[in-house]
Amino acid sequence: MAKNKTVFFCRECGYESTKWMGQCPGCKQWDTFTEEPVVKKTAMRQPGITRTEPELLSKVAAVEDQRLLTGIQEFDRVLGGGIVIGSLVLVGGDPGIGKSTLLLQMSRELSDKQIKILYISGEESLKQIKIRADRLGVFHGELLLLSETNLDNIEDTIRKLMPQIVVIDSIQTMYKEEIGAAPGSVSQVRETTGILMHLAKGLEISIFIVGHVTKEGVVAGPKVLEHMVDTVLYFEGESKASYRILRAVKNRFGSTNEIGVFEMREKGLVEVTNPSEFMLQGKPEGEPGSVVTASMEGTRPILVEVQALICQTNFNMPRRTAAGTDYNRVNLLMAVLEKRLGIQLSGMDAYINVAGGMKINEPALDLAIVMAILSSYKNRSLDSRTICFGEIGLTGEVRAVNMAEQRVIEAGKMGFNAVLLPQMSKETISNTNIKLIGVRNIREIIKLFS
Repeated sequence: MAKNKTVFFCRECGYESTKWMGQCPGCKQWDTFTEEPVVKKTAMRQPGITRTEPELLSKVAAVEDQRLLTGIQEFDRVLGGGIVIGSLVLVGGDPGIGKSTLLLQMSRELSDKQIKILYISGEESLKQIKIRADRLGVFHGELLLLSETNLDNIEDTIRKLMPQIVVIDSIQTMYKEEIGAAPGSVSQVRETTGILMHLAKGLEISIFIVGHVTKEGVVAGPKVLEHMVDTVLYFEGESKASYRILRAVKNRFGSTNEIGVFEMREKGLVEVTNPSEFMLQGKPEGEPGSVVTASMEGTRPILVEVQALICQTNFNMPRRTAAGTDYNRVNLLMAVLEKRLGIQLSGMDAYINVAGGMKINEPALDLAIVMAILSSYKNRSLDSRTICFGEIGLTGEVRAVNMAEQRVIEAGKMGFNAVLLPQMSKETISNTNIKLIGVRNIREIIKLFS
Protein backbone atom coordinates (compact mmCIF):
# COMPACT_ATOMS: atom_id res chain seq x y z
CA MET A 1 0.00 0.00 0.00
CA ALA A 2 1.20 3.48 -0.82
CA LYS A 3 2.29 5.45 2.20
CA ASN A 4 0.37 8.67 2.86
CA LYS A 5 2.62 11.66 2.36
CA THR A 6 3.18 13.88 5.39
CA VAL A 7 4.90 17.18 6.00
CA PHE A 8 6.01 19.05 9.11
CA PHE A 9 4.41 22.34 10.21
CA CYS A 10 5.57 24.86 12.80
CA ARG A 11 2.81 25.36 15.38
CA GLU A 12 3.82 28.99 15.93
CA CYS A 13 4.22 30.47 12.44
CA GLY A 14 3.02 27.75 10.01
CA TYR A 15 6.44 27.20 8.38
CA GLU A 16 6.33 24.03 6.24
CA SER A 17 9.17 21.52 5.88
CA THR A 18 9.59 18.02 4.44
CA LYS A 19 11.57 16.91 7.50
CA TRP A 20 11.58 17.56 11.22
CA MET A 21 13.83 20.36 12.50
CA GLY A 22 14.68 21.31 16.05
CA GLN A 23 14.50 25.06 15.41
CA CYS A 24 12.04 26.71 13.05
CA PRO A 25 13.82 28.82 10.41
CA GLY A 26 10.80 31.15 10.26
CA CYS A 27 10.15 32.19 13.86
CA LYS A 28 13.33 30.74 15.48
CA GLN A 29 11.30 28.81 18.07
CA TRP A 30 12.51 25.41 19.29
CA ASP A 31 10.61 22.10 19.19
CA THR A 32 7.53 23.47 17.45
CA PHE A 33 7.31 21.13 14.42
CA THR A 34 4.46 18.65 14.18
CA GLU A 35 3.90 15.99 11.49
CA GLU A 36 0.61 16.15 9.61
CA PRO A 37 -0.75 14.60 6.38
CA VAL A 38 -0.63 16.61 3.20
CA VAL A 39 -3.86 18.35 2.26
CA LYS A 40 -4.88 17.31 -1.26
CA LYS A 41 -5.87 20.30 -3.32
CA THR A 42 -8.63 19.90 -5.90
CA ALA A 43 -9.05 21.81 -9.11
CA MET A 44 -12.55 22.90 -8.12
CA ARG A 45 -13.08 26.61 -7.71
CA GLN A 46 -14.60 27.79 -4.47
CA PRO A 47 -18.33 28.34 -5.02
CA GLY A 48 -19.49 31.89 -4.65
CA ILE A 49 -16.20 33.33 -5.93
CA THR A 50 -16.30 34.61 -9.50
CA ARG A 51 -13.31 35.15 -11.71
CA THR A 52 -12.12 38.75 -11.69
CA GLU A 53 -10.16 40.79 -14.19
CA PRO A 54 -7.59 43.55 -13.53
CA GLU A 55 -9.06 47.03 -13.34
CA LEU A 56 -7.48 50.47 -13.51
CA LEU A 57 -7.10 52.23 -10.18
CA SER A 58 -8.57 55.41 -11.63
CA LYS A 59 -11.77 53.56 -12.55
CA VAL A 60 -12.31 51.95 -9.14
CA ALA A 61 -15.22 53.60 -7.33
CA ALA A 62 -14.20 54.79 -3.86
CA VAL A 63 -17.21 53.78 -1.78
CA GLU A 64 -17.19 53.96 2.00
CA ASP A 65 -17.35 50.61 3.78
CA GLN A 66 -20.87 49.72 4.88
CA ARG A 67 -20.96 49.21 8.62
CA LEU A 68 -23.42 47.75 11.09
CA LEU A 69 -23.51 49.27 14.56
CA THR A 70 -23.49 46.56 17.22
CA GLY A 71 -25.18 48.68 19.87
CA ILE A 72 -22.09 48.26 22.08
CA GLN A 73 -20.19 51.53 21.75
CA GLU A 74 -16.88 50.22 23.09
CA PHE A 75 -17.02 47.31 20.64
CA ASP A 76 -17.83 49.63 17.73
CA ARG A 77 -14.92 51.88 18.71
CA VAL A 78 -12.40 49.03 18.47
CA LEU A 79 -13.84 47.78 15.17
CA GLY A 80 -13.33 51.25 13.70
CA GLY A 81 -16.96 52.40 13.73
CA GLY A 82 -18.96 49.19 13.41
CA ILE A 83 -18.94 45.85 11.57
CA VAL A 84 -17.82 46.03 7.94
CA ILE A 85 -19.99 43.92 5.61
CA GLY A 86 -18.07 40.88 4.36
CA SER A 87 -15.27 41.14 6.93
CA LEU A 88 -13.59 38.27 8.80
CA VAL A 89 -12.81 39.11 12.45
CA LEU A 90 -10.71 37.01 14.83
CA VAL A 91 -11.34 37.42 18.58
CA GLY A 92 -8.67 35.92 20.84
CA GLY A 93 -8.11 35.78 24.58
CA ASP A 94 -7.50 33.59 27.60
CA PRO A 95 -10.11 30.97 28.58
CA GLY A 96 -12.97 32.52 30.55
CA ILE A 97 -11.98 36.10 29.71
CA GLY A 98 -15.35 36.85 28.09
CA LYS A 99 -14.96 36.24 24.33
CA SER A 100 -18.12 34.16 23.95
CA THR A 101 -20.02 36.45 26.32
CA LEU A 102 -19.16 39.54 24.27
CA LEU A 103 -20.15 37.90 20.97
CA LEU A 104 -23.40 36.60 22.44
CA GLN A 105 -24.22 40.08 23.74
CA MET A 106 -23.42 41.47 20.28
CA SER A 107 -25.75 38.85 18.78
CA ARG A 108 -28.52 39.91 21.15
CA GLU A 109 -28.18 43.61 20.24
CA LEU A 110 -28.13 42.91 16.49
CA SER A 111 -30.97 40.38 16.58
CA ASP A 112 -33.13 42.97 18.35
CA LYS A 113 -32.61 45.13 15.23
CA GLN A 114 -34.02 42.30 13.07
CA ILE A 115 -30.56 41.41 11.71
CA LYS A 116 -30.23 37.72 10.83
CA ILE A 117 -27.48 36.09 12.93
CA LEU A 118 -26.22 32.52 13.01
CA TYR A 119 -24.33 31.54 16.18
CA ILE A 120 -22.33 28.33 15.65
CA SER A 121 -20.70 26.64 18.65
CA GLY A 122 -18.42 23.66 18.55
CA GLU A 123 -17.83 23.63 22.29
CA GLU A 124 -21.31 23.99 23.78
CA SER A 125 -24.64 22.33 23.21
CA LEU A 126 -27.74 24.36 22.39
CA LYS A 127 -28.99 23.99 25.98
CA GLN A 128 -25.72 25.35 27.35
CA ILE A 129 -25.90 28.36 25.04
CA LYS A 130 -29.50 28.93 26.13
CA ILE A 131 -28.51 28.92 29.82
CA ARG A 132 -25.77 31.48 29.15
CA ALA A 133 -28.12 33.61 27.05
CA ASP A 134 -30.73 33.67 29.84
CA ARG A 135 -28.07 34.94 32.22
CA LEU A 136 -27.29 37.86 29.90
CA GLY A 137 -30.88 39.06 29.63
CA VAL A 138 -33.93 38.85 27.40
CA PHE A 139 -33.49 38.26 23.66
CA HIS A 140 -36.28 40.05 21.83
CA GLY A 141 -35.04 39.16 18.33
CA GLU A 142 -34.65 35.78 16.65
CA LEU A 143 -31.17 34.30 17.05
CA LEU A 144 -30.30 31.12 15.13
CA LEU A 145 -28.19 28.59 17.03
CA LEU A 146 -26.21 25.65 15.64
CA SER A 147 -24.02 23.16 17.46
CA GLU A 148 -21.72 21.73 14.77
CA THR A 149 -18.03 21.13 14.10
CA ASN A 150 -18.11 19.73 10.54
CA LEU A 151 -17.23 22.62 8.25
CA ASP A 152 -18.98 21.07 5.23
CA ASN A 153 -22.29 21.05 7.13
CA ILE A 154 -21.62 24.57 8.39
CA GLU A 155 -20.93 25.83 4.86
CA ASP A 156 -24.15 24.28 3.55
CA THR A 157 -26.14 25.86 6.39
CA ILE A 158 -24.65 29.30 5.77
CA ARG A 159 -25.43 29.13 2.04
CA LYS A 160 -28.97 27.96 2.76
CA LEU A 161 -29.86 30.52 5.44
CA MET A 162 -27.74 33.44 4.12
CA PRO A 163 -27.39 35.25 7.48
CA GLN A 164 -25.84 38.71 7.74
CA ILE A 165 -23.63 37.82 10.71
CA VAL A 166 -22.01 34.46 11.58
CA VAL A 167 -20.20 33.64 14.84
CA ILE A 168 -17.83 30.62 14.93
CA ASP A 169 -16.98 29.52 18.49
CA SER A 170 -14.26 28.36 18.18
CA ILE A 171 -12.04 27.87 15.11
CA GLN A 172 -9.97 25.20 16.92
CA THR A 173 -13.00 22.86 17.12
CA MET A 174 -13.84 23.02 13.40
CA TYR A 175 -12.63 20.34 10.99
CA LYS A 176 -12.88 19.35 7.35
CA GLU A 177 -13.22 15.66 6.57
CA GLU A 178 -10.80 15.72 3.61
CA ILE A 179 -7.98 16.68 5.96
CA GLY A 180 -6.66 13.78 8.00
CA ALA A 181 -5.29 15.92 10.83
CA ALA A 182 -7.12 16.39 14.12
CA PRO A 183 -9.25 19.50 14.82
CA GLY A 184 -7.14 22.37 16.07
CA SER A 185 -4.05 21.29 14.14
CA VAL A 186 -2.15 23.64 11.85
CA SER A 187 -3.66 22.12 8.70
CA GLN A 188 -7.25 22.20 9.96
CA VAL A 189 -7.08 25.74 11.30
CA ARG A 190 -5.48 27.09 8.15
CA GLU A 191 -7.86 25.36 5.73
CA THR A 192 -11.04 26.07 7.68
CA THR A 193 -10.12 29.74 8.05
CA GLY A 194 -9.45 29.92 4.32
CA ILE A 195 -12.91 28.53 3.52
CA LEU A 196 -14.57 30.95 5.95
CA MET A 197 -12.67 33.82 4.33
CA HIS A 198 -14.03 32.82 0.88
CA LEU A 199 -17.56 32.64 2.31
CA ALA A 200 -17.25 36.08 3.90
CA LYS A 201 -15.95 37.75 0.76
CA GLY A 202 -18.07 35.84 -1.76
CA LEU A 203 -21.40 36.06 0.06
CA GLU A 204 -20.74 39.41 1.81
CA ILE A 205 -21.33 37.90 5.24
CA SER A 206 -19.52 39.25 8.30
CA ILE A 207 -17.95 36.33 10.19
CA PHE A 208 -16.54 36.41 13.73
CA ILE A 209 -14.28 33.53 14.75
CA VAL A 210 -13.12 32.85 18.30
CA GLY A 211 -9.51 31.72 18.67
CA HIS A 212 -7.86 30.09 21.66
CA VAL A 213 -4.53 31.48 22.84
CA THR A 214 -1.33 29.72 23.89
CA LYS A 215 0.48 30.19 27.20
CA GLU A 216 2.54 32.92 25.50
CA GLY A 217 -0.69 34.88 24.92
CA VAL A 218 -0.91 34.54 21.13
CA VAL A 219 -3.63 32.88 19.07
CA ALA A 220 -3.08 29.11 18.87
CA GLY A 221 -2.33 27.78 15.41
CA PRO A 222 -0.18 29.12 12.60
CA LYS A 223 0.72 32.80 12.50
CA VAL A 224 -0.71 32.89 8.99
CA LEU A 225 -4.16 32.77 10.63
CA GLU A 226 -3.76 36.39 11.73
CA HIS A 227 -2.68 37.40 8.23
CA MET A 228 -5.74 35.82 6.61
CA VAL A 229 -8.37 37.67 8.63
CA ASP A 230 -9.29 41.35 8.29
CA THR A 231 -9.30 42.22 11.98
CA VAL A 232 -7.61 40.69 15.04
CA LEU A 233 -9.02 41.59 18.47
CA TYR A 234 -7.49 40.50 21.76
CA PHE A 235 -9.34 40.37 25.06
CA GLU A 236 -6.98 41.30 27.91
CA GLY A 237 -7.40 41.36 31.65
CA GLU A 238 -6.50 39.50 34.81
CA SER A 239 -8.81 36.66 35.79
CA LYS A 240 -9.09 38.16 39.29
CA ALA A 241 -9.80 41.69 38.04
CA SER A 242 -13.28 42.84 37.10
CA TYR A 243 -12.32 44.91 34.06
CA ARG A 244 -11.53 43.65 30.55
CA ILE A 245 -9.78 45.47 27.71
CA LEU A 246 -10.58 44.73 24.07
CA ARG A 247 -7.61 45.75 21.92
CA ALA A 248 -7.28 45.77 18.13
CA VAL A 249 -3.96 44.24 17.03
CA LYS A 250 -4.82 44.37 13.33
CA ASN A 251 -7.61 46.20 11.54
CA ARG A 252 -7.83 46.69 7.78
CA PHE A 253 -10.83 48.99 8.18
CA GLY A 254 -9.79 51.19 11.09
CA SER A 255 -7.14 52.18 13.60
CA THR A 256 -5.24 49.63 15.68
CA ASN A 257 -4.73 52.16 18.49
CA GLU A 258 -8.24 52.05 19.95
CA ILE A 259 -9.27 49.99 22.98
CA GLY A 260 -12.59 49.17 24.56
CA VAL A 261 -12.97 48.85 28.33
CA PHE A 262 -15.55 46.53 29.90
CA GLU A 263 -16.41 45.40 33.40
CA MET A 264 -17.39 41.78 33.99
CA ARG A 265 -20.53 41.52 36.11
CA GLU A 266 -23.00 38.79 36.95
CA LYS A 267 -25.14 39.53 33.90
CA GLY A 268 -22.27 39.84 31.43
CA LEU A 269 -19.98 42.60 30.21
CA VAL A 270 -20.85 46.23 30.92
CA GLU A 271 -19.22 49.13 29.07
CA VAL A 272 -16.93 51.44 31.05
CA THR A 273 -17.49 54.87 29.52
CA ASN A 274 -15.03 56.62 31.88
CA PRO A 275 -11.97 54.36 32.31
CA SER A 276 -10.01 57.01 34.23
CA GLU A 277 -12.60 57.15 37.03
CA PHE A 278 -12.75 53.36 37.06
CA MET A 279 -8.97 52.95 37.36
CA LEU A 280 -8.59 55.50 40.15
CA GLN A 281 -11.18 53.93 42.43
CA GLY A 282 -9.71 53.27 45.87
CA LYS A 283 -6.64 55.49 45.36
CA PRO A 284 -5.14 56.46 48.75
CA GLU A 285 -4.87 60.16 49.61
CA GLY A 286 -1.57 61.62 50.82
CA GLU A 287 0.36 58.33 50.85
CA PRO A 288 4.05 58.32 49.85
CA GLY A 289 4.87 56.29 46.73
CA SER A 290 1.53 56.94 44.99
CA VAL A 291 1.49 59.02 41.78
CA VAL A 292 -1.15 59.48 39.07
CA THR A 293 -0.15 59.57 35.40
CA ALA A 294 -1.95 59.95 32.06
CA SER A 295 -1.47 57.12 29.58
CA MET A 296 -2.66 57.17 25.97
CA GLU A 297 -4.51 54.11 24.72
CA GLY A 298 -5.06 54.95 21.08
CA THR A 299 -6.80 58.33 20.98
CA ARG A 300 -8.18 57.89 24.51
CA PRO A 301 -6.27 59.23 27.56
CA ILE A 302 -6.61 57.12 30.70
CA LEU A 303 -5.47 58.16 34.16
CA VAL A 304 -3.84 55.39 36.19
CA GLU A 305 -2.07 55.18 39.52
CA VAL A 306 1.61 54.19 39.71
CA GLN A 307 2.79 52.88 43.08
CA ALA A 308 6.33 52.34 44.36
CA LEU A 309 7.67 50.80 47.56
CA ILE A 310 11.35 51.37 48.33
CA CYS A 311 12.79 49.74 51.45
CA GLN A 312 16.12 48.53 52.79
CA THR A 313 16.98 45.05 51.56
CA ASN A 314 17.61 42.07 53.84
CA PHE A 315 19.35 40.07 51.14
CA ASN A 316 22.72 40.18 49.42
CA MET A 317 20.97 41.07 46.16
CA PRO A 318 18.12 43.58 46.36
CA ARG A 319 14.76 42.48 44.99
CA ARG A 320 13.22 44.36 42.06
CA THR A 321 9.71 43.64 40.76
CA ALA A 322 7.52 45.44 38.26
CA ALA A 323 3.81 44.71 37.76
CA GLY A 324 2.09 46.37 34.82
CA THR A 325 5.22 47.88 33.27
CA ASP A 326 8.57 46.83 31.81
CA TYR A 327 10.92 45.39 34.44
CA ASN A 328 14.06 46.39 32.50
CA ARG A 329 12.77 49.93 32.14
CA VAL A 330 12.40 50.23 35.91
CA ASN A 331 16.01 49.10 36.41
CA LEU A 332 17.16 51.66 33.83
CA LEU A 333 15.31 54.51 35.55
CA MET A 334 16.73 53.55 38.94
CA ALA A 335 20.23 53.57 37.44
CA VAL A 336 19.59 57.10 36.09
CA LEU A 337 18.50 58.26 39.56
CA GLU A 338 21.66 56.83 41.13
CA LYS A 339 23.98 58.36 38.54
CA ARG A 340 22.37 61.78 38.06
CA LEU A 341 21.04 62.49 41.56
CA GLY A 342 23.48 60.46 43.68
CA ILE A 343 20.65 58.55 45.42
CA GLN A 344 21.88 55.19 46.67
CA LEU A 345 19.29 52.66 45.55
CA SER A 346 21.67 49.72 45.10
CA GLY A 347 20.91 48.48 48.62
CA MET A 348 17.16 48.96 48.34
CA ASP A 349 14.34 46.62 47.40
CA ALA A 350 12.07 48.21 44.79
CA TYR A 351 8.49 47.16 44.04
CA ILE A 352 6.68 49.01 41.23
CA ASN A 353 3.00 48.47 40.49
CA VAL A 354 0.48 49.96 38.05
CA ALA A 355 -2.69 49.78 40.14
CA GLY A 356 -5.77 48.12 38.67
CA GLY A 357 -3.89 45.51 36.65
CA MET A 358 -3.26 47.77 33.64
CA LYS A 359 -0.22 46.96 31.47
CA ILE A 360 1.49 50.10 30.18
CA ASN A 361 4.77 50.20 28.28
CA GLU A 362 4.76 53.68 26.76
CA PRO A 363 7.73 55.97 27.60
CA ALA A 364 5.41 58.64 29.05
CA LEU A 365 5.18 56.46 32.18
CA ASP A 366 8.86 57.17 33.05
CA LEU A 367 8.29 60.39 34.96
CA ALA A 368 5.53 58.84 37.09
CA ILE A 369 7.76 55.87 37.98
CA VAL A 370 10.61 58.19 38.99
CA MET A 371 8.28 60.40 41.04
CA ALA A 372 6.82 57.36 42.81
CA ILE A 373 10.30 56.01 43.59
CA LEU A 374 11.48 59.37 44.99
CA SER A 375 8.27 59.77 46.99
CA SER A 376 8.65 56.38 48.61
CA TYR A 377 12.41 56.77 49.15
CA LYS A 378 12.04 60.15 50.89
CA ASN A 379 8.74 59.12 52.53
CA ARG A 380 7.07 62.30 51.30
CA SER A 381 3.86 62.35 49.32
CA LEU A 382 3.16 64.33 46.18
CA ASP A 383 0.10 66.59 46.02
CA SER A 384 -2.86 64.25 45.44
CA ARG A 385 -4.38 66.65 42.83
CA THR A 386 -1.25 66.61 40.65
CA ILE A 387 -0.50 64.22 37.81
CA CYS A 388 2.73 63.79 35.84
CA PHE A 389 3.91 62.29 32.57
CA GLY A 390 7.06 62.41 30.45
CA GLU A 391 9.90 60.33 29.03
CA ILE A 392 13.27 60.25 30.77
CA GLY A 393 16.57 59.75 28.92
CA LEU A 394 19.84 58.29 30.15
CA THR A 395 21.30 61.73 30.85
CA GLY A 396 18.34 62.56 33.07
CA GLU A 397 16.56 64.85 30.59
CA VAL A 398 12.76 64.90 30.53
CA ARG A 399 11.65 64.52 26.91
CA ALA A 400 8.38 65.51 25.28
CA VAL A 401 5.63 62.93 24.62
CA ASN A 402 2.87 62.82 22.05
CA MET A 403 -0.70 64.02 22.59
CA ALA A 404 0.19 66.04 25.70
CA GLU A 405 -2.80 68.35 25.40
CA GLN A 406 -5.28 65.44 25.42
CA ARG A 407 -3.66 64.15 28.62
CA VAL A 408 -3.96 67.56 30.29
CA ILE A 409 -7.61 67.91 29.25
CA GLU A 410 -8.42 64.49 30.74
CA ALA A 411 -6.72 65.50 34.00
CA GLY A 412 -8.91 68.60 34.16
CA LYS A 413 -12.05 66.55 33.61
CA MET A 414 -11.11 64.32 36.54
CA GLY A 415 -10.64 67.26 38.92
CA PHE A 416 -6.83 67.55 38.98
CA ASN A 417 -5.45 71.10 39.24
CA ALA A 418 -1.74 70.67 38.38
CA VAL A 419 0.27 68.74 35.81
CA LEU A 420 4.01 68.01 35.94
CA LEU A 421 5.17 67.56 32.35
CA PRO A 422 8.17 68.10 30.04
CA GLN A 423 8.98 71.76 29.32
CA MET A 424 8.79 71.11 25.56
CA SER A 425 5.27 69.72 25.93
CA LYS A 426 4.22 72.64 28.12
CA GLU A 427 5.09 75.12 25.36
CA THR A 428 2.68 73.39 22.96
CA ILE A 429 -0.35 73.64 25.30
CA SER A 430 -2.55 76.71 25.52
CA ASN A 431 -5.99 77.70 26.79
CA THR A 432 -6.03 75.56 29.90
CA ASN A 433 -7.12 76.34 33.46
CA ILE A 434 -4.78 73.74 34.96
CA LYS A 435 -1.44 74.75 36.43
CA LEU A 436 1.36 73.41 34.21
CA ILE A 437 4.76 72.71 35.77
CA GLY A 438 7.39 72.21 33.08
CA VAL A 439 10.65 70.39 33.88
CA ARG A 440 13.74 69.87 31.72
CA ASN A 441 15.59 67.22 33.76
CA ILE A 442 15.24 65.16 36.90
CA ARG A 443 17.39 67.59 38.89
CA GLU A 444 14.44 69.99 38.83
CA ILE A 445 12.14 67.21 40.07
CA ILE A 446 14.10 66.56 43.25
CA LYS A 447 13.38 70.15 44.36
CA LEU A 448 9.72 69.20 44.76
CA PHE A 449 10.70 66.86 47.65
CA SER A 450 13.16 69.23 49.36
